Amino acid sequence: MIDLFLDPIKFRFMQNAFVVAIIISVPTSMLSCYLVLKGWSLMGDAISHAVLPGIILAYIFKIPLIIGAFTAGLFCSLASAFISENSRIKKDTVLGVVFSGMFGIGLVLITKVSTNLHLDHILFGNILGITNENLALTISISLFVSFFLFIKRKDLMLFSFDEIQSNVLGISNKFLNFILISLTSITVVATLSSVGIILSIGLLITPGAIVFLLTKKFDQMIILSILITSLSAFFGVYISFFLDSSPAPTIILILSCIFFGTLIIKMAYKREFRKKFFNKIN
Repeated sequence: MIDLFLDPIKFRFMQNAFVVAIIISVPTSMLSCYLVLKGWSLMGDAISHAVLPGIILAYIFKIPLIIGAFTAGLFCSLASAFISENSRIKKDTVLGVVFSGMFGIGLVLITKVSTNLHLDHILFGNILGITNENLALTISISLFVSFFLFIKRKDLMLFSFDEIQSNVLGISNKFLNFILISLTSITVVATLSSVGIILSIGLLITPGAIVFLLTKKFDQMIILSILITSLSAFFGVYISFFLDSSPAPTIILILSCIFFGTLIIKMAYKREFRKKFFNKIN
């Protein structure tokens, strides 16, 4: 029986999957807190889809994928800001149009241009078949993003809560805006080989949404987000071995279940609290 439970960690490809899943949990969960607090969930979704044409073009012209993803993500955000400032269309609508258009361009490029990139692996990841090169890239990006977010955590926290106060204190909001967009773009590259473009949005939003329900203290949000995401990533990979399912969707499914479970418990608690409160009044 014990051997059965230890089977997933006996294989090298599973060991790599565990390592990658836990490593990408740190930067994605930290970014998730900022994106949720800032109300940029749709921005994270937009960037994760918009980087596809940049990645394909970078592959075609034999330049680092991170450069293509960064350029595409930055273009998406700048184009959206320009259109929303010069038209009556709201920013969320503009984002939807821009990122869906760029995603469509990426899909056309990957199907019409002869490349060795597999569409399913780009969209949904291939964590069980991750190469040493992708492993090294993922670790490098994850460490860089995590370290930068830790160093700038106070400025980013103030920027996320109150832009006016941040500006009064002499902090450049435009710079921090650029930083968040840039870090989100390169983090998508880090998750590309493991969970893919489509499922990366789950890692960039769901952890922050979960901890937002649990605590109002930002430091606790960061810690809980990392803990929840890391455990979900580990058990997602572990359970997928026995279910014979893809690890990435399993990880996202676990995170979604945690979110809805937390939401139901919080709603039940509030209902019970209101009931006791009105009983005392009466």
